[in-house]
Amino acid sequence: MTRPLKVGIAGLGTVGASVIRILERRNETVAQRGGRPVEVAAVSARDRSKDRGVDVSRFTWFDDPVDLARSADVDCVVELVGGADGTALEVVRTALMQGKHVVTANKALLAKHGLDLAQLAEDKGGSIAFEASVAGGIPIIKTLREALPGNRVSRLYGILNGTCNYILSRMELEGLTFQECLKDAQRLGYAEADPTFDVEGFDTAHKLAILTSLAFGTRIDAEAIYVEGISSITPLDLAMAKELGFRIKLLGVAERTETGIEQRVHPTMVPKSSSIAQVMGVTNAITIDADAVRELTLIGPGAGGDATASAVVADIADVAAGLVQPLFGKSVDQLEGAPRAPMQRHEGGYYIRLTVHDRPGVAAGVATRMAEADISLESILQKRSELAATQDPHGRSGAPVSLVLITYAATEASIRSALEKISGDGLIAEPPQVIRIERD
Repeated sequence: MTRPLKVGIAGLGTVGASVIRILERRNETVAQRGGRPVEVAAVSARDRSKDRGVDVSRFTWFDDPVDLARSADVDCVVELVGGADGTALEVVRTALMQGKHVVTANKALLAKHGLDLAQLAEDKGGSIAFEASVAGGIPIIKTLREALPGNRVSRLYGILNGTCNYILSRMELEGLTFQECLKDAQRLGYAEADPTFDVEGFDTAHKLAILTSLAFGTRIDAEAIYVEGISSITPLDLAMAKELGFRIKLLGVAERTETGIEQRVHPTMVPKSSSIAQVMGVTNAITIDADAVRELTLIGPGAGGDATASAVVADIADVAAGLVQPLFGKSVDQLEGAPRAPMQRHEGGYYIRLTVHDRPGVAAGVATRMAEADISLESILQKRSELAATQDPHGRSGAPVSLVLITYAATEASIRSALEKISGDGLIAEPPQVIRIERD
C-alpha cells in the first residue's frame, strides 16, 4: 500500500476546522487526486478544550506548533497560525529546515519573508504551497503559475478584500456612511474589531505583492506598493460615480510601465460596464490582461472557512502527488529585480471632488490651475448648495459646494501640483477628494 501523506495542522480556527471536515468528507477523492491517502496526523492550537465542531481527540496534540513542525510523524505542515512574524514564521522555517512541505494561507508572511522562505525551501528540498493566501477559493495562484506560460501579462488588477467590497457595496446601494457600514460588517463578522488592516488597504497590498511576483516573474517587493484605504469615501462620491457611469472599488493593481512595475492599492473608479464593477458584497475578483488570452477574470468567494479550506486541501493534494514547484514559479535566482515605477509617474484619468466656496470666479480659477499643469478636463460638474436658489438670484449662496472634475490622462505629479496651488489660492474649503480611474 502506498504510504499516506501525514499532515500536521498548526492553527484550528475556522479554516483549520474546515480543512479537517473537507479531508474527511472528500477523503477518497483527495487520495485519488494525490495518488496516495492523506491523513491528519497531528494538530496544534491555543485551546485544547475549545469546541470546533470536529473531533480532534484522535490526532496527536501539540501545545507548541513548532514542536508539531519538528515531528517525525508529520510530512506536510499546514500553517494557519497567521501573522508575518513570530510563531507562524518559526513554524514554517522549522518545517522547511527539515525538508518538509508547507501549505499556508498566510499572505502577510509571504509578502514579508517570501524570498527567504523560497530560498530555504529550495536549499532543503521542501516546498511551499499557498493558494489559500490570496482570494480564498479562487484558484488565482494556479492560474498565474501553471495556466499561462504562453502569455505575457501586462496588467493585473482586482478586488482582493471582501470586507472593503462589502462596505462599498452597502454604501452605494443604501446610501449609508462608511462608519455605518463598517459597524454592520463588524456585527456580521466580515470586519475585525480593529479593521485597519482591511479598510486601509494593507491586506490587499500583501496579496498584490504575491500576485505581482507570479505575474511578472519579479522578486516580491511589498514595500514598493502605494497604499490608500477606503475610509475617506463618502456617499456623495459613490453617487457621483453612479451619475458618471462608474462604480468605486478598492483595487490592487500591478502593471508593466515604461518606468518599471507599478504596484498600487487605492479606491478606484471602474466603468459600470466592466466585469469587475458587477462584483458586489464580500466576493473577490481578479482580472488578468495578457497578450494571448487578452482579458481573463476570475470571480468567487475570497474568504470564509470552507472557501479558504478548499484551496488548502487542493494544495495538500498537490503535495501528495509530488506536484511541487518553486514558490513564485521560478527559482529565486531567476526572479528579476524589476525597477519600481514611482507613483508620481502614474498616468491615468482622475475623479477630483473639490469643496469650493460658491462665489464668482472659483470654477475659472480651478480650471486655470489645471491648464497650467497641462491637465485636460473631460468634464466639470458643480453641485449647487441647497441654499443657493433661495439666497441669491444668480444661484450663488457663498456656502461650500462640490465641484467635480473628471480628467483625461494625467500624471499623479501634475494632479498633486495643481491641487496644491488651488489650495494655496484659497479656493477650497476642505482637502480634495482624489480617486483614480481604471479604464477597460
